Amino acid sequence: MRGLVLICGQDAPELPEADDVRTERLPARPGKAAVDPLLTGEEAAHLLVAGTDADLAAVLLRLLRKEKLGTTKVGYIPAEPHSAVARLWGLPTDPIRALALAWQGEVDPVPLIRDDSGGVLAGRGVIGPVRGVGYCDDQRALRGAARRIEVEPDTEAGLVVRITRGTLLRRRSTFAGRAFELGSLPTTPILDGVPFSRAVNRWTWYRHTEDLRLIRAGAER
Repeated sequence: MRGLVLICGQDAPELPEADDVRTERLPARPGKAAVDPLLTGEEAAHLLVAGTDADLAAVLLRLLRKEKLGTTKVGYIPAEPHSAVARLWGLPTDPIRALALAWQGEVDPVPLIRDDSGGVLAGRGVIGPVRGVGYCDDQRALRGAARRIEVEPDTEAGLVVRITRGTLLRRRSTFAGRAFELGSLPTTPILDGVPFSRAVNRWTWYRHTEDLRLIRAGAER
């Protein structure tokens, strides 16, 4: 088989079927029980995920847990036209073009971001409004109130942090590093568009030691 296609959730784009491709339909943000049994065959070495950024993050978490990041090339077919993952890495949002790239493109590794709750961030993490103290590596990035904090992967540093302060006169600061750590009043992070399960007063995002082998070479920028 050429590979394995995981179609996640009801909002995933419709894709043409191929005789030499295994296709599995999974729930949105699939977990261990749904994904892990599918990662044992040879076809899983070329994995295509169709769904939202949160669906992709859920599958990447299973690859991380099964220690298959280094042996799996991953293609992504976004369900959302405003996918942060697609914007970050120059991927097509048209399903047919995205599918063609996922099959025919080449691996160009990108950073994989983890958090201290055991999760994975595929595209964008958001916190705010919030009041607290935040550090990007050893540099203090925040002391006090922020309207919004955004964190995304960055090929050079690992991750980039954008902090917006103010209400009428908004001021934005940008930091880059391997990790961002926040201590704050209780707040709920939003991970790839999905709120975390509870409010937290501490949160850390950091670059994983192993990159994601994302198929993106040849994508239109």
